[in-house]
Amino acid sequence: MKRVIRGALLSLVMGSASFCVAAQSYPTKPIKLVVPSAPGGSTDQLARLMGDRLGAAWGQTVVIENKPGAGLTLGAAYVADAPADGYTLLMGAVHHSIAQSFYKNLSYDVQRDLAPVSIVAIVPNVMITRSDFPANTTAEVIAYSKAHPGALTYGSTGAGTAHHLIGEQFNTMAGTDLMHVPYKGSSPALVDLMGGRIDFMFDTVASCLPHIQSGKLKPIAVATGTRSSALPNVPTMDESGLAGFDIATWFGLMVPAGTPKPIIDKIHAETVRILADPEVKKRLLAMGAEPVGNSPEEMGKRIESEVAKFGELIAKAKITAK
Repeated sequence: MKRVIRGALLSLVMGSASFCVAAQSYPTKPIKLVVPSAPGGSTDQLARLMGDRLGAAWGQTVVIENKPGAGLTLGAAYVADAPADGYTLLMGAVHHSIAQSFYKNLSYDVQRDLAPVSIVAIVPNVMITRSDFPANTTAEVIAYSKAHPGALTYGSTGAGTAHHLIGEQFNTMAGTDLMHVPYKGSSPALVDLMGGRIDFMFDTVASCLPHIQSGKLKPIAVATGTRSSALPNVPTMDESGLAGFDIATWFGLMVPAGTPKPIIDKIHAETVRILADPEVKKRLLAMGAEPVGNSPEEMGKRIESEVAKFGELIAKAKITAK
C-alpha cells in the first residue's frame, strides 16, 4: 500500500513538473485565436489587436480564425472541443453567457467546457439608425414604432447574442414591436443598416463609431448604465425614460477546460501586461472600449452571474431559438 501511495505521489509530482516545464517553454508553435463572428466587428478587432501583441511578445504567430454562426456558438464549440494545450484560444464575449439559456441543445457548457483567462475590454452598446431616419431620440423612436406597428426592424450580430437581447429588452420596456433580423456578425448588419434594409441596430460603440463619426449613422441612446466616453453627448436609455436599462458587452480570452493552470497563468500575465501598455489603452479607448485585464476567477464569477441574469430575462421575455 505504501508503494502504491508513493507511486501515486510520484506521478502527481512528475505530472506537475511536466506542466511547469510546458508552461516555461510555451508557446513553441503557432497559436490559433478563434473569433466566433465575422471579420470587422468588435470581437474581430480586439482579437487582432491582442493576437498581434501576444505574437510579438512570444515570438510565435497568432493566427486569427473567424468561425461565425449560431450566435457565436459555433466558434465557442470548436474551442471547447480543441486540445487543452494552450494552442487554441477563444475571443469570447458576453454572448456566450446568454447562449447557455437561449440554446436548449448547446453542444458545450460555457462554465464546464471553457476556462476563463481574462476579460480584455468592456464596450458600451448603442442604438443606432441611418442618418435620414425620421426619429432622433428614444421617445421619438418609440412613438414612430407605435405609429407603424410591426413594420420596423432591428439587426443584431446573431440570434441569442447580447444585441438580440437588448432589442427584446427594448421591446419589453418600451412597448414596441421591432422585428429582429439576425446576422453572422456586426459588419454585414451595419452594411444593411446603412443601405436601408433594416431600420435599427444595437451594436457596440467599437463597431459603429467610425460610421457615426462619418455621419452615415446616428446614435439614439447608449444601452448601458453610464454614458460612453466615446459618445459623451449621447444619453443612456435610462436617462431617456427606460429606467434600469443596462446591458454591456465584454470581450475576453478563454481556453478549453483542462488547460494546465501554468499555461493559463502565462497567457493571463501577458494579457494584463499588454492591456497596461499606454499605446494599447489609447487604441482601445479610441474604439470606445474600456480595457480590463482581470483575473480568471473574476471573469468566471462574471460569467456565472450573467448566465443566471440572462436566463431570467430569456424566460421572462419568452425568447426562444428559431
